[in-house]
Amino acid sequence: MAQIELSAIRKSFDGTDVLKGIDFRIEDGEFISLVGPSGCGKSTLLRIIAGLEPQNSGQIRIDGVAVDGIRPSARNLAMVFQSYALYPHLSTFDNIAVPLRMRRLSAIERLPLLGALLPSRRAKERLISADIAGIAEQLDIAPLLRRKPGQLSGGQRQRVAVGRAMVREPRAFLFDEPLSNLDAKLRVHMRAELAELHRRLNATFVYVTHDQAEAMTMSSRIAVMMAGELIQAGTPAEIYNDPADIRVAEFIGSPKINILPGRIRKDGGIDVLGTALKLACGATAGDCRVGVRPERIELGTGPFSGTVVHLENLGAEAFVHLAIEGPALRLIARLADVRHMPVMGSRAAFGFAPDAVRIFDSAGRRIELRLEQSERIREHAHV
Repeated sequence: MAQIELSAIRKSFDGTDVLKGIDFRIEDGEFISLVGPSGCGKSTLLRIIAGLEPQNSGQIRIDGVAVDGIRPSARNLAMVFQSYALYPHLSTFDNIAVPLRMRRLSAIERLPLLGALLPSRRAKERLISADIAGIAEQLDIAPLLRRKPGQLSGGQRQRVAVGRAMVREPRAFLFDEPLSNLDAKLRVHMRAELAELHRRLNATFVYVTHDQAEAMTMSSRIAVMMAGELIQAGTPAEIYNDPADIRVAEFIGSPKINILPGRIRKDGGIDVLGTALKLACGATAGDCRVGVRPERIELGTGPFSGTVVHLENLGAEAFVHLAIEGPALRLIARLADVRHMPVMGSRAAFGFAPDAVRIFDSAGRRIELRLEQSERIREHAHV
């Protein structure tokens, strides 16, 4: 296990800044996910941690020791790639054995003919076989040890790649979008397996993904990156419920958060869609944006209304798409009881509790609020 600390990490390619001063600490035994849209720099940051890419400036410390300039193998970090990077001509057993043989066998012992005759080589191979058998048992791939990668499914190849990382007993595991090549059903299964593996090993996991579902379901903490900057880090619940930036609010959550135009009055009150909310803030008067998660929209009652333009019935729940006149907005409400689904084309009233609201200023920064009244919004609005 290892603690990894990043200080002012910067990286540019051809004059373009990819990482703009990343400061972050990954705790010992933590499962941290780096999430963000494609091109935000998360994979570059992972490669810099691994030592596969040098940073332009800044420092990386592992367990308090600076590792800048130290080659990847000396950092003792195991990386699992998106493509699995398995040798197609080697069996599962031999793929997993590669790092052990490189570490434990001398140059002479690794020779194909002469090395096989050495008693020391045979003794070390027995220990290697025992280690691989233990790993294969943990990952449920013992029956696959004689198969080659071409004879394995995507999920099985993923387990082999993880097994090859595990036998090294690394200080930390680095995952670069390892599930992106799998189908949706297998991704869900592998998410559970990786989370269970982390709990069993109690090791440090650094996991890069653009899939928020992976990050939300597996991680101890999530670090959201945008355009080379680390915007916010926190537990999945903190990131979802208390986004510090509108970009975080819009990226995390499916369906995405509803954003409505608002206005902060001189007295600190907040108006949205022509209605005064039972909220106040200390921000300067001006335009703002009001965010409400789909599950916090309450259909059937409230001061607002919209036209039902689309329905998504998922069986256990439904998503109701409403068109709001005036500002020409589309809003999504999550309906927990599909038995009360509105009719397409009908008008539907809706509202939301004051504590469901997240307010962002014109630059996208979160504005702290005061609840003036705890009851739900009931005033009528001209929408």
